[in-house]
Amino acid sequence: MFPTPIERTSRTWQVSYQALLPLALILWLLPLIAVAVFSVKPDSDFAQGNYWGWPSSFEGFTNYSLVFLQSDMPQYLLNSFKITIPTVIGAVALSCMTGFALGIYKFKANIWIFFMFVAGNFVPFQILMVPVRDLTLQMGLYNTITGLVLFHIAFQTGFCTLFMRNFIRALPFELIEAARVEGIPEWKIFWYVVLPLMKPAIAALSVLIFTFIWNDYFWAVVLTQGVESQPVTAGITSFNAQYRAAYHLMSAGSIVAALPPVAMFFLMQRHFIAGLTLGAVK
Repeated sequence: MFPTPIERTSRTWQVSYQALLPLALILWLLPLIAVAVFSVKPDSDFAQGNYWGWPSSFEGFTNYSLVFLQSDMPQYLLNSFKITIPTVIGAVALSCMTGFALGIYKFKANIWIFFMFVAGNFVPFQILMVPVRDLTLQMGLYNTITGLVLFHIAFQTGFCTLFMRNFIRALPFELIEAARVEGIPEWKIFWYVVLPLMKPAIAALSVLIFTFIWNDYFWAVVLTQGVESQPVTAGITSFNAQYRAAYHLMSAGSIVAALPPVAMFFLMQRHFIAGLTLGAVK
């Protein structure tokens, strides 16, 4: 039923696996490597078709200086932080409360409410483009960071609730019963008993949602326009002129935009892995 561990396979297969793994890794990283290499090339290399060759001259300092000092990239990065951080806090906070309610309390509509949260994850987000855009226009939230934050919180809470509810149901229910016997109010049970046990799940979920929202491009283009509200994923396209595209600057901007979620993962790596694997073994 389960795949055989590589240590138990034949020596031939082990050698083949060890030889193919680096090749697969290089193929998977090839687009990122190409972007990183092109970010230090001069603009003329693209016009001359030098896509994969050695740079004719190293222009890394010049390209990244243009991105930071002579473009709106710092403002786009600031917008991304203004959008991502409140979204992570709002979605995780709401999902902790809804997950506690759906995971601990037993009432008739429990499964139906949980189904509504889960069902929203199966709706293709592209079909929501027109109604969501019209709604933001009617509410005066179009082209605002607040509108994008509120939309992301609403859209991500379903997945977060699914994650938190299942995590809370795996916690020992005897702890909650013992607290109730002592006469502790329900909100204190949530705050002092359940929430501390949810720290690994909160860390793992925060990393996931941070990555989802930071890398969002579709809704950034649909709901925002202009330097004052667009995140970095949409702002990178500002390097495109009317008749040509500055691919060397777009590549440098893409590398800069990818650094925060990578740094977030490495800073939270221990908690992230603990949250994903908690309960996997007894």
